[in-house]
Amino acid sequence: MSIPSTAELPIQEATLDLIRWFLPILHRLPRQHRHGLGERLITNLYELLEQLALARFQRERLVILEPLRGRIQLIQLQARLLHDFQLIDLRRYEHASRLINAVGRQHSAWLAQQRRPPG
Repeated sequence: MSIPSTAELPIQEATLDLIRWFLPILHRLPRQHRHGLGERLITNLYELLEQLALARFQRERLVILEPLRGRIQLIQLQARLLHDFQLIDLRRYEHASRLINAVGRQHSAWLAQQRRPPG
């Protein structure tokens, strides 16, 4: 069995894009937010990427994939807080939401694929 390349897992690429987009913004946050909300958001983004990478190589992926729905929702809520605290403008919040939603859609599709009976 061959190991799929990263190109075969668009959700990993979408998550990498999300991290690459967020990191410069989060590193420029004021200290009181960088060490709270910023670090939590970075941690959640990295956790999401790590779990996706691990799921890729597991036979029973559902155990890893199912809890990620909550992590994706948490990332969305944290992005919303960045906007609510006026740390990112509406344009950036909308862009972040589109990126997060793309990851969420791909996650849902991967979950659905894993839940289908083999046949």
